[in-house]
Amino acid sequence: MAHFVVRFLKDVVGDQGQPCEACQHTLDVDAHDETEAALLAKKKFCEWRAIRDWSLHADRIDVKPADFPS
Repeated sequence: MAHFVVRFLKDVVGDQGQPCEACQHTLDVDAHDETEAALLAKKKFCEWRAIRDWSLHADRIDVKPADFPS
């Protein structure tokens, strides 16, 4: 299994009226691939927030393999 970092991101407008990206939550997930990591993270995020749909609090997710130095 591989290790992934999954970020839940929301588009917001800053104080100066500029669009920016806000990270709502970050999860570390062990999964076979990025698709499985995304599914597991969505489930955990919903449980953590006590919601049914992760997109109520985030616009998108970003899944990246975790880099560990050797």
